[in-house]
Amino acid sequence: MALTDDTKHEIQQGYRDVLAGKDIRARYGQRLMIAEIAKYMGEITGNDGQRTSPASACVVEAGTGTGKTLAYLIAAIPVAKALGKTLVISTATVALQDQIVLKDLPDLKKHSKMDFNWTLAKGRGRYLCMSRLEARLHDEGNGDSDTMPLFLLDGPRSEASGTRAFFEEMLASYGSRNWDGDRDHWPEQIPDDVWRQVTTDHRQCTNRHCSYFDSCAFFDARKDLDDADIVVANHDLVLADLALGGGAILPEPENALYIFDEAHHLPDKALNHFAASVSLNATRQWLKQLSQALVKMQPYLPGGSQAAKSLDRIGSASRDVDLVLARVYEEAEQNTGWEFNEERRTAQWRYPEGELPEAMADLSAETRIATANLVRQLGVLADELQGAFDERKEHELDRETAEAWYPVIGSFHSRAEDQLRLWTAWCEQGGSPPPARWAVRQRWDHAEDITLYSSPVLADDLLYSRLWSRAYGAVLTSATLTALGRFDRLNARAGLPQDSRFLVVPSSFRYAEMATVEVPAMSALPTDDGFTDELVKRLPDLWAGEKATLVLFTSRRQMIQVRDALAPDYPELIITQDDMAKGEVLRQHCSRVDEGRPSVLFGVASFAEGIDLPGKYLHHVVITRLPFSVPDDPIEAGLAEWVTRRGGNPFMEITVPDASIKLVQAVGRLLRTEQDTGRVTILDRRIIARRYGQLLLDALPPFRRIIER
Repeated sequence: MALTDDTKHEIQQGYRDVLAGKDIRARYGQRLMIAEIAKYMGEITGNDGQRTSPASACVVEAGTGTGKTLAYLIAAIPVAKALGKTLVISTATVALQDQIVLKDLPDLKKHSKMDFNWTLAKGRGRYLCMSRLEARLHDEGNGDSDTMPLFLLDGPRSEASGTRAFFEEMLASYGSRNWDGDRDHWPEQIPDDVWRQVTTDHRQCTNRHCSYFDSCAFFDARKDLDDADIVVANHDLVLADLALGGGAILPEPENALYIFDEAHHLPDKALNHFAASVSLNATRQWLKQLSQALVKMQPYLPGGSQAAKSLDRIGSASRDVDLVLARVYEEAEQNTGWEFNEERRTAQWRYPEGELPEAMADLSAETRIATANLVRQLGVLADELQGAFDERKEHELDRETAEAWYPVIGSFHSRAEDQLRLWTAWCEQGGSPPPARWAVRQRWDHAEDITLYSSPVLADDLLYSRLWSRAYGAVLTSATLTALGRFDRLNARAGLPQDSRFLVVPSSFRYAEMATVEVPAMSALPTDDGFTDELVKRLPDLWAGEKATLVLFTSRRQMIQVRDALAPDYPELIITQDDMAKGEVLRQHCSRVDEGRPSVLFGVASFAEGIDLPGKYLHHVVITRLPFSVPDDPIEAGLAEWVTRRGGNPFMEITVPDASIKLVQAVGRLLRTEQDTGRVTILDRRIIARRYGQLLLDALPPFRRIIER
């Protein structure tokens, strides 16, 4: 669809209206971004609603101060409406999701004449399940109720907010419409172990057959989805929807135009979604719970019924799985080169190139067959129970029994399917690159366990086959999409289509006037034993005279060591990221600055990316060492192995580009608005002493450099 004059006019007029309404001036980078996205979407061709042009994506790197959100909303909303497609905006964080829903979209609607509506999309697990809540209240007052096995599914409960009075308050609030059933809208934080008791997933939910379907919080929220022009989701929900085939929770990819904000997180999020794990002893405990549930269920099923026969088959399949898991544990325990030390009660073993030893490969194949049989038998029983919901047909089971037991069996079925994913992944052959496979052995005071893992090392094929090849269109944006000034890293990890287009939007910041990057003389490198002592010695001089300083570490342990050494001499100056919840840490820091007192924040990786301290709240960022990845990450190690085998250099192809992105993000904490000023100090001399250091330095914004020789 070539952009029509009407659509172009709507975009241009919308931008003019917002600028006038908010009394802000146009930004060159923002205009560039609007034009690029509108042009990309306008060039997608279709026939009868189906895309006919090759799969493609539009990738826009735009730094802080560009006004990315306004740019993509103004460009994409008119085009999506003209195409008759739903605009799906996906973020990596809840904070940005809330900002778009509560601030950016209402702002745009208020200041422009654009006509659109929107809704927030969340997974089923964020909503109250009335059926589970009723069962929980029934269980609380009845020591041996029909649904007693629900307790088996939930694990230990928090007494404070998991009491009968709490559940009754929840019921009253939902019934009176004072609460919409959304976990995030409850006045206090609900602990995970309590929330699990009153929510559900797609395997436990009986959908239209549920007595509470007409008043279901999740399906109420879903009604808005079908009519919305814009759906605001997050990367995890988009990936969960794709794992279910696409269109299960969100619009089908073929009918969606996606905008991925904070898109640099997408490849790693995808790896997490398509990874799998099984804890061997925990699974054997879970199988005991399954056996207990089957015993409790038996009296409610008519003798000789298909459901009763299923119970016997599930019991037999469960025993088969238990027996083979015992052998897997013995093999892993005795024939793996575990290395424990006194400090760590955890040992990790990675299988080089994803190759399992022959004995373990054979056992994995056996376990896959046994687990697949258990999944099949649980599925048969779930189908039998679901059949009882159809009142138009005669059935051996009554509806009340089905309603009580379907969620229980659904939960066991879901867990068994998760386990099957691991065994299937452990039996798959080859692949390029091969998957990462590893095992972790943990020891506690009175128990131990071995957990087996599998993960793809690149998400390129997964994202291409499930998302890019199907989506009507997709825009990816973030402040950090290039590594060392190129899009190669993102391209390789995200599997972007060949016809994709890429743009780096120039920043409106006058970097050389606003800030300096300084590399002082140091007597030790981070690889030297004396580096921690040197940090203790140098940091007080660096924060002297500053009102607001952020010191970033790559190691939590080193951060604590430095804090412990300095805190006695500097009481009420240092706050570490671990002292309290993130929001409270930032609040206390800002409060000190407001009172005219100096404040020094110590943080690790998440503070290097996820915090916003504009103006007076941050004037100095100290980077203690270059953010190279930890060498024992099995996924990174698997990828490095593959690159080496192909004749590449994993340090220069993976480690340095990854460090570049993290370093740019860390430096990006300093300047948040065009009025900000300050300095960045890098205490890792490798940035000037090593050949790769110049690449890292050149990838930073063009601050004025002060380097001590």
